[in-house]
Amino acid sequence: MTDQVIERDWQLNIDVDMVLRGQGADAAIVRQRKPRLVEIAERALVEGMALIEPAVVYRTLPVEVVRHECITLGGGAQLTGPLMAQHLAPARQIALIVCTIGPMLEHRVSALMWNDPSYALALDGFGSVAVEALGVAICSRLEDEAARDQRCTSVPLSPGMIGWPVDVGQPQIFSLLDTDQIGVTLNDSAQMIPHKSTSMALGISATPFSAGRPCDFCALRETCRYQDHYAAKEQHVPHTPSNGSRPALGG
Repeated sequence: MTDQVIERDWQLNIDVDMVLRGQGADAAIVRQRKPRLVEIAERALVEGMALIEPAVVYRTLPVEVVRHECITLGGGAQLTGPLMAQHLAPARQIALIVCTIGPMLEHRVSALMWNDPSYALALDGFGSVAVEALGVAICSRLEDEAARDQRCTSVPLSPGMIGWPVDVGQPQIFSLLDTDQIGVTLNDSAQMIPHKSTSMALGISATPFSAGRPCDFCALRETCRYQDHYAAKEQHVPHTPSNGSRPALGG
């Protein structure tokens, strides 16, 4: 079993429109109709960048056997569920990943929620896109590493997607990573603490995986307003944090 890797040196590129989207808003409409919310988002972007501590832990394990909706990894650990077996069947390795931006932003949001809810929601939206950006960054890094070895990567798959329930997938990932080293724990409901965290599995293979986007496997795909946004981006974007969906825009 390979040793896990911890990375803390991340530069996340986040802008005001992303903060607005993180609140569930169409940035272009908000700019036209609610300029005050744009100002609030600008404040949230500045303060939010000072509150996050991005960290990633991951481990890449060889695939031994794929059989009956079960992937057996080196060392005997298993990933189970129809999504894993169907989409990651070509994989010869699977990278298991947990990302977090730390607890400070969540604490600040909680402190502000009663007195300044609009700003609290803007900070929370910033946190959502920050952990998303962190997921994009680690997937891009692993994709580039695989490409240098002439290998292919899958779309990232997260617990909570169709065919990989949270209560199944989260314990499987966390049993294979020492997430205490980045300050992330799993509670009795299989939710990550801090909440602004996400977990993923990424397949690596010498042959291409079937075409697809994370949206194709998301439980919110019938109602999500962001499918066009993600369709325009590269397929490794892990757009749905494992701990839940984004809040609605306040104010």
